[in-house]
Amino acid sequence: MQNIAVLLTCFNRKEKTLKSLEALYTAYNGYEQKFSLSIYLTDDGSTDGTAESVKSKYPEATILLGNGQLYWAGGMRNSWNEALKKDYDIFFLLNDDTIVNTKLFSNLLDTHQEVINKYGIGGIYLGSTMDPHTNKLTYGGAKLLNKFMLKYQHLIPNGNIQECELGNANIMFVSNNVVKQIGILSTDYIHGVADYDYTLRAVKKKLPVVIMPNFCGVCENEHVYLYEGFAKMSFKKRLRHLNNPTGIDSRSNLNLMKNHFPIRVPFFITSSLIKLVFPALYTKFHKSR
Repeated sequence: MQNIAVLLTCFNRKEKTLKSLEALYTAYNGYEQKFSLSIYLTDDGSTDGTAESVKSKYPEATILLGNGQLYWAGGMRNSWNEALKKDYDIFFLLNDDTIVNTKLFSNLLDTHQEVINKYGIGGIYLGSTMDPHTNKLTYGGAKLLNKFMLKYQHLIPNGNIQECELGNANIMFVSNNVVKQIGILSTDYIHGVADYDYTLRAVKKKLPVVIMPNFCGVCENEHVYLYEGFAKMSFKKRLRHLNNPTGIDSRSNLNLMKNHFPIRVPFFITSSLIKLVFPALYTKFHKSR
């Protein structure tokens, strides 16, 4: 493990982005075994001076500018495609609101070595995060329990690597051999669920996907209840919310179903129509689950 490319995308979260990078460099500078760390940040049209501030503080970082329509998945693909122009052992997907801890890279090295010993190849390593106030798990990896119902269980770090199928890219390390086999994040996804698709694709190819043994950082779960006030919206607003990449993002979710859970496609389409035409009925059912 000699070279790591750190991939980020951002939009108008200057303070959070800077704090995330500061924590990253603190972990890097405090790690005894040195390796190269290269930053690739796509700023998707920020108006708060994020790109300028990052470049001023970290002049070695590669700053890429988006058109404001890349969203999370598009921004990460943009950063990743740029990083592919050079040779890296590991690609590190980092959410710009995530604060890594000082043990991150020792955790990574231990995980990488254990995966190599156990599986004979590198894989995808997911770093779990906790809420800074409650210390409860917020993001990481999950085991699929039922594909038809899309039921899954989030995994809590227990000191050992644990296999999983679904992964959040708040902290996600991807070995070079994985990229050579399955590529990068799919263009089927605009904003969310691109990370779920990526880990599912890796699992299909028999590539190791594990959560790392210990918590790797903190990140608040800022995903608000997406159906708040949905039933009171006009038909036109409901339709817009269903298709909004930062809302329900039906297109990306439908693509996830088609690609990995085709048996759920009829159910998903029916559910989407019920959401649109009978929103009160759907939200009542959804909250009761």
